[in-house]
Amino acid sequence: MSRIGKAPVTLPSGVTVSVAADNGVTVKGPKGELFRQVDPEIKINIQDGVLTVERPSDEKRHKALHGLYRALLFNMVTGVSQGYTTVLEIVGVGYKAVVTGQMLDLSLGFSHNLFIELPIEVKAEAIAEKGKNPILTLTSHDKELLGMVVAKIRSYRKPEPYKGKGIRFKGEVLRRKAGKSASSK
Repeated sequence: MSRIGKAPVTLPSGVTVSVAADNGVTVKGPKGELFRQVDPEIKINIQDGVLTVERPSDEKRHKALHGLYRALLFNMVTGVSQGYTTVLEIVGVGYKAVVTGQMLDLSLGFSHNLFIELPIEVKAEAIAEKGKNPILTLTSHDKELLGMVVAKIRSYRKPEPYKGKGIRFKGEVLRRKAGKSASSK
């Protein structure tokens, strides 16, 4: 049996989960509300504040869906109760980030600034201290959406291995390469 799939999900106080007849799962909590459509063959049970996911057989497809939906439901429960935070560090001379409402203004060494409109579910905060790299903190209750937004922001200037410039996760260690060395002759 799937080790991830059979692990129960304990619902924290303040979080409610409802399953519709068409296997649509709605999770509500203090941070927000999330909805996901679950495959009709997968059964979801809620008893005494514990959510369990069951599969009909040991078929390979059912095993895959069992662990998948358990992990997705766990992420939903964690998101609406605690939320998710991703911290990005912007490394490079003149690189900066400014947040105005839901608009993110990035200056990444291009001839123009990049303006990114963030989804309503994602909150951003930019901190720029003198002598330190600008820090961009993104928070949301939807882990999947947060991951897509972070990946999009990173795609504009991925960290490069020679000087280390670019947008990286806080604490990310880059494998640096040596540049061209001068010829000996």
